[in-house]
Amino acid sequence: MPKSDGSLSAVVVSGGKQYRVAPGDQILVDRLAGEPGSSIKLDRVLLVRDGSDIKVGTPGIEGMDIDIKILAHRRGPRIETLRYKSKKRVRVHRGGRADLTAIEILAVGGLTEATGSETKTEAKPAAKSKTDTKKAKATSASAETTETSEKDETVTGKAEAPTKRAPRKPKADKETK
Repeated sequence: MPKSDGSLSAVVVSGGKQYRVAPGDQILVDRLAGEPGSSIKLDRVLLVRDGSDIKVGTPGIEGMDIDIKILAHRRGPRIETLRYKSKKRVRVHRGGRADLTAIEILAVGGLTEATGSETKTEAKPAAKSKTDTKKAKATSASAETTETSEKDETVTGKAEAPTKRAPRKPKADKETK
């Protein structure tokens, strides 16, 4: 699935179905003629988005094509249909698997990344995650325990193993709310 920011993306038709694609995407489409590893072009492009620039075709954009690489030919999942009518001796069983082709989008209209104007958003400074704060607390607690264990060692002559985590705080009563 293409990114929702101001990147390059397009809507292309393959096998009567429409797909929203961006360079680098890998999708499954109906079987295409071509050997795995070969590159071909899809020429039915309905829409191209390059940053904030959008081109819409009527019905398609003339001269625009999508460069793709065929990765593999596969079969889809097994789909079965059953029809049964009681007391009428009607039992119909049909099923099959779709022939699919895995493709990778190389370029949209000759472009591999967005070149149009994009809306700039300021990056927010990353907030400290819970794991970072836990690690910081753990290192400060371990430093305190090593200091106390050194003191205990000098007094008693034996070193005790530092505690692995701090004791739990008692839960506050619900009545105080």
